[in-house]
Amino acid sequence: MPDYTFESVRVSVSDHVAEVLMRATGKAPRMGPAFWNEFSQVFREIDRDDSVRVVLLRGEGQHFSTGLDLMAMGAEVAPLVGQPSFVTERTRLIELIERMQGAITAVAQCKKPVIAAIHGHCIGGGVDLITACDVRLCSADAVFSVREVRLAMVADVGTLARLPAIVGQGVAREWALTGDDFDASRALRSGLVNDRFDTPDALFEHARAMAARIAKNPPLTVQGVKQVLNDRSEREARESLRYVALYNAAFLPSEDLREALASFLEKRSPKFEGR
Repeated sequence: MPDYTFESVRVSVSDHVAEVLMRATGKAPRMGPAFWNEFSQVFREIDRDDSVRVVLLRGEGQHFSTGLDLMAMGAEVAPLVGQPSFVTERTRLIELIERMQGAITAVAQCKKPVIAAIHGHCIGGGVDLITACDVRLCSADAVFSVREVRLAMVADVGTLARLPAIVGQGVAREWALTGDDFDASRALRSGLVNDRFDTPDALFEHARAMAARIAKNPPLTVQGVKQVLNDRSEREARESLRYVALYNAAFLPSEDLREALASFLEKRSPKFEGR
């Protein structure tokens, strides 16, 4: 597979390692329409390329990912949450959720192990993404948040399906219910990341070194290890993802969600009424 560039990512391949760089919009990568349309295709291409044995995933700019790009996705999402009683809109909403889930699940289903190198902010959809990776490393400046609850959303593209198996039910519930930010030290103590490094440069150096070590191992055996480890966890994740897609298709359209979106655009604190 030659090096290539999509609108949302750039991929370079060297010594059996594919480095996937999520391209920044401003200071950070954001998950807009291009990301959701392209990301599963990127990982399908990587999966088909026998020269690739390991994937290293990182963000361009100052952050790993600030998650869903609400401004860019607004035109696609707004009509689906504005008419909650219409069957057509609910059907289109579940299709959108499943397409977005597929972009993240493509990482988990990739036969090649995926290492996430996380620096700066890893928010919302960024957490969904790293939970689908095999190994997570971060720099000391990393800040994480399962932010969806603060936007009147149930996280539906991977975090709730995969995070509890990584950090345990108690920690996962705390993060998902509060939407609080937590730092690299908490991420390390909780097992979300395997290791923490002082600077982004040190992080990328160690992540590349780990990828190189894995790439030297017999590739079919490495893929077999991932397949066996994924067998139970991904079966359970599929069930959870299907459930949350159905749940959000029914309950995501709400006055609280519209208030969350309005307050975001108006740069004010939301006032939720439970409707």
